[in-house]
Amino acid sequence: MDQTLQVRQAAADLVAAFASNDTARYFACFSEDATFLFHTVPQPLLSRRAYEDLWASWLADGFAVLGCESGNAQVSLQGDVAIFIHDVATRLRVAGEVLELSERETIVFRLQGERWIACHEHLSVVSLS
Repeated sequence: MDQTLQVRQAAADLVAAFASNDTARYFACFSEDATFLFHTVPQPLLSRRAYEDLWASWLADGFAVLGCESGNAQVSLQGDVAIFIHDVATRLRVAGEVLELSERETIVFRLQGERWIACHEHLSVVSLS
């Protein structure tokens, strides 16, 4: 399989794990040293553990992913690094309220052996201007 298709598959696996609220499978898509920058969180998360801890606190407060769809995906290969960008439509339950979000996301993957693993994720709001 060509590398672009491998990256697309790695991204699809990550989105599917997130969409199904499969915490273990979702976090297995990220390297331990992955970093995360979310517009909904006041500071960057500088490790997978930091994000896992935040996720656990969200779950304790009733957070759940109800669905997630990816569209307009693009892949840019940069040697052993790939940049995946896409639009994301997400349904979440937060504190008993269902939210429908339209966001844009960049996921950076690096080739680790034969596997593309996510090492950075940046989520932003879709600007209408």
